[in-house]
Amino acid sequence: MSSAPKKNGSSTSSFGSPSRANHDSSKFYSGRLYENLPKQKEDVDFTENPLPANSIDKIFCKSSEKMIELPDNSVHLMVTSPPYNVGKLYDKELSLDEYRRFLSNVWKEVERVLVPGGRVCINVANLGRKPYIPLHAFIIEDMHKLGFLMRGEVIWDKGASVSSSIAWGTYLSAKNPVLRDAHEYILIFSKQSFTRGIKENMKSTISKEEFIELTKSIWSFNAESATRVGHPAPFPLELPLRCIKLYTFEGENVLDPFMGSGTTALASMLLNRHYIGYDVSKDYVDLAQKRINQLQDKNKQQILQDMKFY
Repeated sequence: MSSAPKKNGSSTSSFGSPSRANHDSSKFYSGRLYENLPKQKEDVDFTENPLPANSIDKIFCKSSEKMIELPDNSVHLMVTSPPYNVGKLYDKELSLDEYRRFLSNVWKEVERVLVPGGRVCINVANLGRKPYIPLHAFIIEDMHKLGFLMRGEVIWDKGASVSSSIAWGTYLSAKNPVLRDAHEYILIFSKQSFTRGIKENMKSTISKEEFIELTKSIWSFNAESATRVGHPAPFPLELPLRCIKLYTFEGENVLDPFMGSGTTALASMLLNRHYIGYDVSKDYVDLAQKRINQLQDKNKQQILQDMKFY
């Protein structure tokens, strides 16, 4: 009996290929288009360091520019939304360049504490109209400079929760119509490697339906009420829940260097992960701790069942 003919892998065509099965894209990624972008490191050492007991499930009231409480290679995921009113928090008004340097100081520390292959999810909204400040583009540029590997970006469609009171510019006139942002970004990066190291007893907690939904590049859910939470710019619980489910295993460590009202900590607790947070405001640290204490008295499984991603 003759053997079946051997299938040759497809290679990248000038206009791409509709099939991804057995697809050789090495020529594309070795081309000049990628020559100045960060590259995945060869022979990555996936050794991880444990967090000290006094740093687990804790929020520190200090700047995350120096996270001395955390050893190198000890955090599996960072989820955050950087503050836009940083001038108020740090008692000085920052220029755009100063603000980017401030954030880069934090991202550099995040790179240090992440495990090899660890992921970063940065929720960011762009600012202003005269002119428009593409803050997400600046953050991507700064993350590239630090050597992070970009994995993609999620468009968060805030849908019906977008305020109807935002200015329209010149209403019904082409003189100066103003776009109303109905979306924000979630920028996804990795440290050194696109994949994670393998350890024993790594347990995923994501269902097939959730995985199919969360690997789409557009997520649709409502924004959170600042009045209800007591913080000027809270992100909804669903945002870190999605990131944690998609990018971590049960029992791993999740960092939020701008913890604010504690939403990332709540999501971590709901999914049986450990949280570590930083915030310079004692009022927000106290608010976050209050919300954490309240969650401990509630039925976690019921909250998760009420929050379907698909």
